[in-house]
Amino acid sequence: MLKLLTELAQHVADGLSRVPKALSSKYFYDDAGSRLFQQIMDLPEYYPTRTEFAIFREHGAAIAAALSPAAGGEFALVELGAGDGAKTKLLLRELLAAGTAFTYAPVDISAGAMTGLVDSLRRELPALRVAPVVADYATALTQLRTQPGSKAVLFLGSNIGNFHPAERLDFLRQLAAPLTPADRLLIGFDLQKDPRRIRAAYDDAQGVTAAFNLNLLTRLNRELGADFDLAHWQHYTDYNPLSGAVRSYLVSTRTQQVRIQALDETVDFAAWEVIHTENSYKFTLPQIEALAAEAGLRVVASFTDAASDFADVVLTAQEE
Repeated sequence: MLKLLTELAQHVADGLSRVPKALSSKYFYDDAGSRLFQQIMDLPEYYPTRTEFAIFREHGAAIAAALSPAAGGEFALVELGAGDGAKTKLLLRELLAAGTAFTYAPVDISAGAMTGLVDSLRRELPALRVAPVVADYATALTQLRTQPGSKAVLFLGSNIGNFHPAERLDFLRQLAAPLTPADRLLIGFDLQKDPRRIRAAYDDAQGVTAAFNLNLLTRLNRELGADFDLAHWQHYTDYNPLSGAVRSYLVSTRTQQVRIQALDETVDFAAWEVIHTENSYKFTLPQIEALAAEAGLRVVASFTDAASDFADVVLTAQEE
């Protein structure tokens, strides 16, 4: 906990000294943030979760077969950012029904979310072998490099879109590094579509996404002794169809100062100054193939919904 707090404090010190100010979306997911994101996934405007569910219901058996080792044998199914595992349970049931020998290793930074997931798996899928990991992506990637045997890695929910392009390529190369051509990687990509639908998904009418973004300030108040007054901050999102990027911000609605005790610093904010908190990029299928090739991967199979709103893409390491 002390290490995580130190990392958060350093990140905030660096991020709030930038021009423009920025904080990473990975810090959204404390226990409260994880609960809010579960609510976001049920919103009528937020199509990605429903769409990926539809893909798993329609193509679950084919996805399970594409992820299983061609030569048979036991493997580890590692999921980065598992959350409540709702979509993944469809895949787990397919693998269990096929008699596949595997261990499910969900990874999530939220201990609360992990406890809930493991409890639900014990109730719903008692035959499943589970090896939970409470960690961030960097730690999980380090563990992947040292994990023996065959593996399939899941990165669902369009989380790949949260990375800046250069960071995305670096992350994919890190994912590719421990994979052999026999291993598999399944990534969910949100595809480009009506710009109005995309923007609405990140600025819902009920204000749940705004609460999710503002919860980051609540976390800084709690963990770093900051004194952000949420009454003077608001959520804002825009979408650029040329770059495919949704960008989310926290906006200071007045000139103000914020004291952060853990840093022993006071940060000045101008009226309408922003803190950039999240990117969410949208893709085309040709972009995905090009990105995979640049990262040392190749596409094995792509599964899309009927409207081609979303794609779950199975990849493997390129043959040397």
